[in-house]
Amino acid sequence: MLDLGRTFLQSVERSPNALALVDGDLQLTYAAWHRVILNVADGLRALGVRRGDRLLVVLQNRWEMATLHWAGQFAGIVIVPLNWRAKPEEVEYCVTDAGVKAIVYEPVSADAVMQSASAQNLPRIGLDDVSGGTMRFDALIVEQGGAEETTHATADDISLILYTSGTTGKPKGVPRRHRHERAAALAHVAQNLYRRGERTLGVMPLYHTMGVRSLLAMALVDGVFVCVRRWNAKLALESIARHGLTCLYLVPTLYHDLLADSGFASTDTSSVRKLGFAGAPMNDGLLKRLSAAFEPELFVNHYGSSEVYTFSIDQDATKKPGSAGRAGINTRLRVVILDAASPDETAAVGEEGQIIADLLGDEAFEGYWNRPDANAKSLRGGWYFTGDTGYFDADGDLYVTGRVDDMIISGGENISPVDIESVLSLHPAVDEVAVAGVKDERWGQRVVAFIKRREYVDGEGLDAWCRQSDLVNFKRPRDYVFVDDIPKSPVGKILRRKLSAGEYVADNAPLAPRIETTKESSE
Repeated sequence: MLDLGRTFLQSVERSPNALALVDGDLQLTYAAWHRVILNVADGLRALGVRRGDRLLVVLQNRWEMATLHWAGQFAGIVIVPLNWRAKPEEVEYCVTDAGVKAIVYEPVSADAVMQSASAQNLPRIGLDDVSGGTMRFDALIVEQGGAEETTHATADDISLILYTSGTTGKPKGVPRRHRHERAAALAHVAQNLYRRGERTLGVMPLYHTMGVRSLLAMALVDGVFVCVRRWNAKLALESIARHGLTCLYLVPTLYHDLLADSGFASTDTSSVRKLGFAGAPMNDGLLKRLSAAFEPELFVNHYGSSEVYTFSIDQDATKKPGSAGRAGINTRLRVVILDAASPDETAAVGEEGQIIADLLGDEAFEGYWNRPDANAKSLRGGWYFTGDTGYFDADGDLYVTGRVDDMIISGGENISPVDIESVLSLHPAVDEVAVAGVKDERWGQRVVAFIKRREYVDGEGLDAWCRQSDLVNFKRPRDYVFVDDIPKSPVGKILRRKLSAGEYVADNAPLAPRIETTKESSE
């Protein structure tokens, strides 16, 4: 298999004069960008960062970030991208855990980098005249006396290490080889039916697998990657219209923001023909609104992770709302019983269990970086135990119902939040919804719905809505809490643990009445 440097060279050779990268007023063709990438790769080598070394990059989605990613692939340097909002202790942890040789940062991440003691012992490459750097990024771009045209990596070299969010413990490093990354990008192209010359919005963070996939996929099809440094719905809409973007690949939260922006109705979004989403389930209400607003020719629900990029794909997300489809082209999936010790303890059709993936798949990682404890928990019998819950229906389609840790256990019943959220999302007054378990002396946990309203509705109205749906009685929320916003991670995942812990801001409307729990209503 080709390494990723040679993969980029394919596009340079096929379409040297095609537009490749946009960041504001900066526009680079494949030939021009290739020259910059080679110079940066040579600059890193001159700094002493060699093949196999790790480079920590703490940047927003700017052209320098995209360029460093590709330079690493040519030089055989392992890119370690980190959230630019990272705290000093997170920078410190990644510096020491990954054993990085140099750091690239910018003003928005400067405080965290400068407060990391270990970072002070490393070369620090600064952008935008940021203080504290040992050299400027501009110095990397300077021609080093003839940049090497050859690549220094093979398909078996490590391409990057992605760090998981670490919401329930210290982050886990996920090393991925060139062949894993290329296979995942090829699958992304195939499963999203990308054509040559596609144009996408480069807003999903390049420290996240979705952002990296968008970057690599565009190179595979000689496409255009339009950088958006941080999420702004208005800027995203302007980019769609200005650059004629053809495909979007976002988390549901960002789609919600696009539709909610006051400029959406007056923006020409007709160039967008393909929508894809991942990172979190999309509720039925948002699916319907997006389908009506864009009328896409393809609407893909992609379910995956950093560890195994694609678990499953549904190329017609509105046909069976909530379905994650079937295993991707490089993947084998199973659902095992919730307390399974081995991959052979499969759940019955319709039975909720834990989703697992075959580690022999071309996109699958081989184990966590320096974390034998995490490997012991998640890697068993040649399969990756995802920690996600779900089930197969009678047609063989997968439904993802949440996380094992998010499962609500109320009165001895296992209750997943996702199907409750889907029912409530269809109420016309509901803008966003998240369901979580809250401690209850009698039931262990009670089901609570946290609602961000589009217009006024109270708890009695929402309870009546649930009673009229096909939601089974014991899953009905026992409380409705109205909030100003639903807490989410930087990549748009709902943080139910914060809701359960009371970390939210209630809106100023009258309090919703408590829905009394009776023996009849809990059965």
